[in-house]
Amino acid sequence: MLQILVVPRFAQAVLLLVILFATSVSHAVPQAGSNADAGQISRDIVSAGRLRMQSQRLAKLYQQAGMGLNAPQAMQQIDASMREVDAEFGRLGRYAGKPGVQRVFNRSGTVWQEMRTALHHAPSPASAERVNQLADELMLHTGKLSMLIEAEGEAPVGRLLDLSSRLNMLSQRLARLYLLAQSGNRSQGVTVDIEQARKEFATGLDELATARENSSASRDAIGLARMKWIFFDSAISRL
Repeated sequence: MLQILVVPRFAQAVLLLVILFATSVSHAVPQAGSNADAGQISRDIVSAGRLRMQSQRLAKLYQQAGMGLNAPQAMQQIDASMREVDAEFGRLGRYAGKPGVQRVFNRSGTVWQEMRTALHHAPSPASAERVNQLADELMLHTGKLSMLIEAEGEAPVGRLLDLSSRLNMLSQRLARLYLLAQSGNRSQGVTVDIEQARKEFATGLDELATARENSSASRDAIGLARMKWIFFDSAISRL
């Protein structure tokens, strides 16, 4: 039980990292002149990144509720997060008819509506499996959406914004997979997914730490995340 309770603290630490880094990078984006749209593109990348992160966070909360870990609070957070996802899709609505992006955007919306419906069902092994499947599908589509939006702009920080949001998603994904393993699912698929996410997070954090665009506040946040990562990585290695 103590190991399971590590997960929320880890996820919160990485969330703090991403918020601080994304804010500092966004401030570096030109807001006028030939790159007047760069600020909007950056905000759209962050919005798409939140959709990708919420796919895993919602599945994590659903798994948590199904395991009876602060279930009432988890269900309340699910309701709040669903409203946030609806709002993010609304903010990105202009891509629904944008050539080259609309197919991925509309597919992401369709998967989200399916996942939204599934999240309203009482947690059970079958419903949790369905939510996990939809979460991974939504993760893939919103990841593509973020890349397509990034390609719309010319700001070099777009890649780093996407990377920081991907780390945020990976923190939630690792927390979900960790809970899944703690519930008794030690299948090869789960262990392979954990190891892959673990490697991706470590590599991405290293890349983020060496980015020239980092502010001093970003470096401090990344240093904090590194310490939290060592703590959580140790818990994962004991599985």
